[in-house]
Amino acid sequence: MATYVQTGAVNTWYDERGDGDPLVLLHGGLVDARWFDPNIEPLAERFHVYLPERRGHGHTADVDGPITYRVMADDTIAFLDEVLGGPAHVVGHSDGAFVALLVAIQRPDLIDRLVMISGGFDKSGEASPDMEFDAAAVVAFLGKAYGEVSPDGEAHFPVVVAKIGELMKYEPHLDIADLRQVTARSLVMFADDDLMTLRHAVDMFDALPNAELAVVPGTSHFLTQEKPHLVNAILLDFLTNDPVPTVAPIRRAQKEWASS
Repeated sequence: MATYVQTGAVNTWYDERGDGDPLVLLHGGLVDARWFDPNIEPLAERFHVYLPERRGHGHTADVDGPITYRVMADDTIAFLDEVLGGPAHVVGHSDGAFVALLVAIQRPDLIDRLVMISGGFDKSGEASPDMEFDAAAVVAFLGKAYGEVSPDGEAHFPVVVAKIGELMKYEPHLDIADLRQVTARSLVMFADDDLMTLRHAVDMFDALPNAELAVVPGTSHFLTQEKPHLVNAILLDFLTNDPVPTVAPIRRAQKEWASS
């Protein structure tokens, strides 16, 4: 069931699927909730899945002013407070992963388990730091899909692309020490050929206090669509099961020793 909810200045569109514990999926930049089409059905068999679309994305209209990660995190917090009124599992992809991370830092009470797919914490981890943002190519690639659902119409898409292009000049940007504020059990998931380096993924894994790491082989930034069967299996295992006692812990044993 799709509907809208007013969250501050944003009339946020969202869909709901399934029953069970709440699970919120946060899409990446310049796409919408349809990005998760290969993942929704198996997740909705176990969870009440919420699919909000952020300002200027999908069915949610753009509003005046820049689009920043902090603004999107505030919008997401408003959505969680208004619609769910309590904690949920939160899974974010790309920009959605960094938004989820900011929410987990700012409002830990709203996060049960946290999954960050292909979203780094700082631009320094980019695999191709010299790659320029080609706004015209993005408009050509994604403009039609945007126009299919946006209340602003396809002609507005270059405006949103320009806002995201400006965002990408400076963000994401967090000090690695900030990740230690995350209290939720967390999963860091990347493709083995992603927009961020695997070194950056490991740095995230090391910095988060209660994290697990998954690298999906033979995939790119589109891993949720390229190998949905594997991504879905990893997500369901993480979201439905407790951690297993490992036989020969090294990293975790060192963390336990350091905290004792």
